[in-house]
Amino acid sequence: MNGPSLTPAARAVADALTAGFPVFGPGTDIAAVRRSMARPPARTPALASVTDRTIPGPAGAPPLPVRIYRPYERAEPGPPLPLVLFFHGGGFVLCGLDSHDGLCRLLAAGTGAVVVSVDYRLAPEHPAPAAVRDAHAAFRWAVRNAAFLGCDPARIAVAGDSSGGNLAASVCLTARDRGGPRPAAQLLVYPALDPRPDSESMRAFGEGYFLTAAAMRWYWEQYLGGTEPTAEVAPALAEDTGGLPPALLVEAECDPLRDEGRAYAARLDRAEVHCARGMFHGFIDFADQLPEAAEAQQRAVSWLREQLGARDPRTPGTRAGTRGDGAPLS
Repeated sequence: MNGPSLTPAARAVADALTAGFPVFGPGTDIAAVRRSMARPPARTPALASVTDRTIPGPAGAPPLPVRIYRPYERAEPGPPLPLVLFFHGGGFVLCGLDSHDGLCRLLAAGTGAVVVSVDYRLAPEHPAPAAVRDAHAAFRWAVRNAAFLGCDPARIAVAGDSSGGNLAASVCLTARDRGGPRPAAQLLVYPALDPRPDSESMRAFGEGYFLTAAAMRWYWEQYLGGTEPTAEVAPALAEDTGGLPPALLVEAECDPLRDEGRAYAARLDRAEVHCARGMFHGFIDFADQLPEAAEAQQRAVSWLREQLGARDPRTPGTRAGTRGDGAPLS
């Protein structure tokens, strides 16, 4: 094969994932797929506290479940912490708080920021713009309640992988257009930004690299629910991408979504791209098997610390927590 290919280790992981993953199409029992993919939260690395609660959703919508990760206990009082608002991937259809628990723990432990993971409404039961409106509501809540979380409202980053990267990007666009508080940074991990499957990477890697072009078409169909995409739900369609916060795009070289992410990053005023050679969509969760995933995780963590002015939690004056849960917020 000409062009990029998966590393042997990445090929083994991608093939194992593919063998156990459903083929989506008409008649797919989505509820059954969700049950089959359910997994318990990671519970490592240890943090000071991990708290489940709900926050207000958009007007007329139900409350949003969130999970709040507090990175460490302070040996002495200090300034407010930064905050990372995280949106999980899953094609707008799958996954939730538990599926991305390990990644959120990693972000909290590595950055020293409070991480708030958002369990937004899923398609097809809740088609667009439900998920993106939930994401906007979560950001507004984070800004309003930063002080209660011990955080600085001026140092809130948004982050997400795949469909979650879409939501993070959309929050930045909407916050800019509304003229209110804006995120300080955006971490986009192989984001799904464009429902038009006409890129070179979609053609090159749309079959045989875990995420397929057919699956992406199906995900978008569930999310859009027969409506035409707008810039609110597909950030690649935004005419104006100026004035947005700095971005780090983490991409996989052998990902059907690679080119749409690159194209979006190229339109931003301040964007960096970390390309993981020989990797597939979803690779970042496999740091124990793929050194490229461990490198990407560390790049994301150090970039967020730099953008948010976060204190390295390994420095004196902090101590890691050992509990798996914490007292509810007031």
